[in-house]
Amino acid sequence: MKANNTDYVSFQHVKKTYDGKNLVVKDFNLNIAPGEFVTMLGPSGSGKTTCLMMLAGFETATNGEIYIDGTPVNNLAPHKRDIGMVFQNYALFPHMTIAENLAFPLKVRKMSVAEVKLRVADVLEMVELSHVANRYPKQLSGGQQQRVALARALVFEPKLVLMDEPLGALDKKLRETMQMEIKHLHEKLGITILYVTHDQDEALTMSDRIAVFNDGAVQQLAPPSELYESPSNTFVAQFIGENNQIKGQVQSVEQSRCQVRVGPHQLQAKPVLIGGAQSDTMLSVRPEKIILRPYGPDIPNRVAGRVEEMIYHGDHFRLIIDVAGLARLVVKVPNSSEQGLGVQLGEEVELGWRMEDCHALDCVSSQSLPSEKEEMMV
Repeated sequence: MKANNTDYVSFQHVKKTYDGKNLVVKDFNLNIAPGEFVTMLGPSGSGKTTCLMMLAGFETATNGEIYIDGTPVNNLAPHKRDIGMVFQNYALFPHMTIAENLAFPLKVRKMSVAEVKLRVADVLEMVELSHVANRYPKQLSGGQQQRVALARALVFEPKLVLMDEPLGALDKKLRETMQMEIKHLHEKLGITILYVTHDQDEALTMSDRIAVFNDGAVQQLAPPSELYESPSNTFVAQFIGENNQIKGQVQSVEQSRCQVRVGPHQLQAKPVLIGGAQSDTMLSVRPEKIILRPYGPDIPNRVAGRVEEMIYHGDHFRLIIDVAGLARLVVKVPNSSEQGLGVQLGEEVELGWRMEDCHALDCVSSQSLPSEKEEMMV
C-alpha cells in the first residue's frame, strides 16, 4: 500500500497496544497535505500523543503504516525522519548558550561553520531573539525559552514540525501571544505542522483542521468552524466549546429536521446522529445561539424559565435559566445596550432558538473524560 502523492503525512489503519490486549490507538487514519496545520485535540489519555510519538519514531506502531512524503517510516530511525520537535518542557541544554543550542542540530548534520553561523543568526532574527544569543536558558523567561525551542526545531529547515503541548507551561496571556506567533511562522514558512493539545481554544485558533480524539479513536476530523457549528456526536459537542445538552425523545424525522419531545415541550432540531421515532436523543444548542425574548417565525423552539444566575463578563452576560421540565440552560447575551441587560434575578423570561442551531445527537449525556489525576502519556 502506498500513500497518496498529494499527502505529506499519512497514517493508514494504525493501531497501538502496549500489553497486546488493549488498544490505546484504534485504526487511526489521517492524511495531512503539505503546508497544512493539523491539530490532534482530546482529553489526557485519548491517544493523541501516542500518534505523534509514532510519527516521530519514539513509539512503534503495532499495526498499520505511517508515511512521510510518500516514504514508509515504520522502521526508520527517528533521526533519519528529518522532523523538527517542540515539547512542553523546552528540552534546551542548560550548559549551552542560546546560540549553541540552536547550532547543535546543525552540527549533528555536519554543516559547515559558516552555514551554522548564518542559520543561527537567521532563525534568531525570525523569532526576535538575536539579543539573547549569548545567554543561557535559565536567564530567559518561559516565553523566550519556548521561542528558542521553536527556533531550534526550525533551524535545520525541516518540512515537518511536531509540537506536543508546547504552550502548556505558559500563563494565559503569554500562551495566546505564542499561539499567534506560531500561526504567523507557519503561514510565513509554509511548513507542515502536526500539533497536540487538550486546549480547545488553542486548537480552534491555530488549526486548518482538527482531529478530535477520545478513547483511542478520532471522533471527528474537520476545520474549526465545522467542528464548532456542526459536531458529529455528543462527545465532540460537549468537548468543543460550551454546550447545552437536553435529553429528549424523537417523535418524527423528516429529511433535514426532526421533532423531539422534551417533557411538555415539542422542539425542532437538525438530525445528525439519531435513530427513528421513539428513540432517545441528546439535543445540543450553544449558549450564544439562544435568544432572549425571541420574536419572528424563524424561531420555532420557545420555552420559558426563571433567571437563577447572572454573571457579568464584560463583553457579554452569562445567564443560568431554569426551564421547568427541561434543563438549566446557559445563555450568553452580548453586552451591547447602554441600559444593560434589562433582566432581573428571579424574573420569568422567554427563550428561543432556531431549528438549524439545535443538533439532535447520540444520546450519551456524559462520556468519562480523564481527570488531571488520571493523566497519562498516551
